[in-house]
Amino acid sequence: MSLQTILQQIQQIDSLHELSSFKQCNQQIYQWLEEDFSHTDIKDIVTGRAKAVDAILIKAWQLLALNDKERIALVAVGGYGRQQLQPYSDVDILILSPKKLSAASQEKLGQFITLLWDIGLDIGQSVRTIKECVKLAKNDITIATNLLESRVLEGCPDTYQQLQEQIQGNKIWTSEAFFQAKYEEQRNRHIKFDGTAYNLEPNVKENPGCLRDIQSIGWVAKKHFKALTGKELVEHGYFSKQELEELLECRESLWRIRCALHLIAGRSENRLLFDFQPDVAALLGYGEEGKASVERMMKSFFRISRRVSELNDMLLQHFRQDVLHHKVKQEQILTAQFSALDGLIFARQDDVFDSPEKILEFFLMLSDFPQVTGIHSYTLRLLRNARRRFRNEYFSERPACRVLFMQLVRHPQFFALPWDLMHQHGIMQAYLKQWDNIVGMMQFDLFHAYTVDEHTHRLIKFIYQYTQEKGKQAFPRCSRIMANLDHPEMLFIAAIFHDIGKGRGGDHSKLGAADVVEFCQLHGIDEQNSQLIEWLVANHLHMSVVAQRRDIYDPEVIEEFSGQMRNQNYLNHLYALTLADIRATNNNLWNDWKATLLRELYLMTSKALESGQTLSEDFQQRLQKHRNQALQLLQDQNISAEQVLPFWQRLDNSYFVRFKPKQLAWHAQSILQAQQSTDAEITLVALNEETSRAGTEVLIYAKDRASLFAQVVSVLDSRNCTVHDANIMSTEDGYVLDTFIILEQDGSRINSASRMQNLQQAILTQLKSTGTEHINNRKMPRRMKHLDVPTKMRFFNNHANHTLLDLEALDAPGLLAKISRVFVDQNLSLHMAKITTIGERAEDVFILSNAQGDALNNQQQLALKKQLTTVLDDNNE
Repeated sequence: MSLQTILQQIQQIDSLHELSSFKQCNQQIYQWLEEDFSHTDIKDIVTGRAKAVDAILIKAWQLLALNDKERIALVAVGGYGRQQLQPYSDVDILILSPKKLSAASQEKLGQFITLLWDIGLDIGQSVRTIKECVKLAKNDITIATNLLESRVLEGCPDTYQQLQEQIQGNKIWTSEAFFQAKYEEQRNRHIKFDGTAYNLEPNVKENPGCLRDIQSIGWVAKKHFKALTGKELVEHGYFSKQELEELLECRESLWRIRCALHLIAGRSENRLLFDFQPDVAALLGYGEEGKASVERMMKSFFRISRRVSELNDMLLQHFRQDVLHHKVKQEQILTAQFSALDGLIFARQDDVFDSPEKILEFFLMLSDFPQVTGIHSYTLRLLRNARRRFRNEYFSERPACRVLFMQLVRHPQFFALPWDLMHQHGIMQAYLKQWDNIVGMMQFDLFHAYTVDEHTHRLIKFIYQYTQEKGKQAFPRCSRIMANLDHPEMLFIAAIFHDIGKGRGGDHSKLGAADVVEFCQLHGIDEQNSQLIEWLVANHLHMSVVAQRRDIYDPEVIEEFSGQMRNQNYLNHLYALTLADIRATNNNLWNDWKATLLRELYLMTSKALESGQTLSEDFQQRLQKHRNQALQLLQDQNISAEQVLPFWQRLDNSYFVRFKPKQLAWHAQSILQAQQSTDAEITLVALNEETSRAGTEVLIYAKDRASLFAQVVSVLDSRNCTVHDANIMSTEDGYVLDTFIILEQDGSRINSASRMQNLQQAILTQLKSTGTEHINNRKMPRRMKHLDVPTKMRFFNNHANHTLLDLEALDAPGLLAKISRVFVDQNLSLHMAKITTIGERAEDVFILSNAQGDALNNQQQLALKKQLTTVLDDNNE
């Protein structure tokens, strides 16, 4: 059905009581949108729905038969006022009158609004007098903006004109005040999205570089020039004809994505969620190849958003500087070609970017002047034009550019603002082919929050932060490492290449290592440093894997890891890179637990590299030191060695290596107090926020029984806690001493005393119940329902004649409880668990033994793998 046919049917409705007719017309509008979307210009789609809604509202208003004497006007505002409506966007209207409405008119208007809701329109309505509108617009920039793009639909046009006369010009908002308010509004909006559009689930309306940024460009200009079209703004000199065409092209691309998203979601949804991305990509013509189609769509989206961000930055700055005639307070001559106007670098000549070499020289010059805060709009316009002129070759193909690039990465201030600007304005993309390949590249998991290039940009900023005062305070060890590096640029180059091999198939670490070897040869880096960079790229994940998925208190693990490090210099570089990599992945990933593991691994490996002692000797010294310090802490609490030693003798030596003195003392004190309070069987549950830097420690001491571990982890999971580390020890008299390190779901610490008490009581209640299974009703999170994580397992035997199970699976609710119940079914003993959640993927390590206390044989491994696969693959259904 055509739009024209729908409009004709609306005109044929002759009564407000024909609800079904109105509803049918509205449904036909959606049918038209779905049928015509793929082969109709998006402008016709967006304006077409607005025309159809106009027709419905006007027809309903006419049938309402309001009293003409009250001079009421029906006004479209906001996006609807611009005659632009996405399929499920709200329809914002203002019912305007010169004075307060009569009771009869209010009743009829109530019927009008009810009708609109009943037929399926999402109406955002306000009923106000002219005086009320003016007052509210003076105090609320959002209302003032909505009225700026309003139009009268039906009713009394004189009333609407009276309002316009009172709000136009500088009567309620001067151009300067309006600009400042909208600029601050935009700044706050950008902060909500971490200042980037490179989020993996972007909001196509609100994200930086998206539709709202385009609207902001127009709002300030339309307010000042009283112009309604882009053509008029070109005539006023606000932007060039080419820039207008680029803005319109970007707007239409974003419109298409948003429209497709609405149609797929069936609601007003502006977040391009993982759930919707494959269907949106298919609807937009990117194919039905799953991730490949989504990646093509998202790469296009991110490149559009960068163009919008540039234009927004340039044009809003231009408006403030040239249109509002902002006075320059300070001018500093930097070079013959550049000066700084209030901190913004200004090109004094038009030919400053007449070659790729000149562009890189510009960023090298920027590095010499840390007082510069940004690029002037005039300079940015020149830079954008130059970048496009030289887009047929990568700058790194030029020998002189390679020399300049090495000067940049060696400059102590380059990775401050100049690096940000090179990334933001596509100069890294223009310099290096491999970087161009990762711009806007998706990462299809819940682990990474950003695209590959944005993640790498943030990683490099975190490394640079080590050299600044803030970094020295937060990461003193990394700061000392950076200060002592002879060639810190090697670490930065390794960071640039660490993920550059992604998206090509195969091991991205190996691909990136091969790329960086070629880079080093082309850029004249000597063989010794080239080998270091290559090794860092190839092994950039290794330290994180060992810290989180191996028993770092096992001497064999440390011995093997220290051998892989080659020397202290390699370890220092990898430690600094690993910390920055984890922090740059997403804002919630770094926590005290990871910090503790990496610090412990670093310190033990450093000692192994530097000391002539064997690792077994070192661990024996650690054991004795921890025991002695714990005894001193207990004696300070009036607990003697005679009281605690009988308890300690029931535990393995590894217990004293694994736990800090503070933890050993707390365990002993808690258990001894529980023993003194009763002669009956003990069931102790205790929580402590102070014993571990990694999180809240949970201590369980009770008679051993089947499924005890499963019950505890199920209770914790049902209470939205994440288990990061677990140790299970048995005593000769049939008790277990289990400890857990837990955090909140978002990675934060549990700081509330009442929260800890509730957790303690919930665990205790479960352990004292007659059943052996805890019912966990926590639901699968929305974002994980559409993700497929196949269950993978690997088995290793360690020196203690135990088996290490390395398991990957979907991190579904109740996962740990399911796994531990399988261990019970297979008659296996669990000695230790290290739990790592990487987005939607659980990467857990368990140390097990069979009923005889030995490592699992091949038959037992196969039986365990078969049952775990059956149980855990249900998580993906």
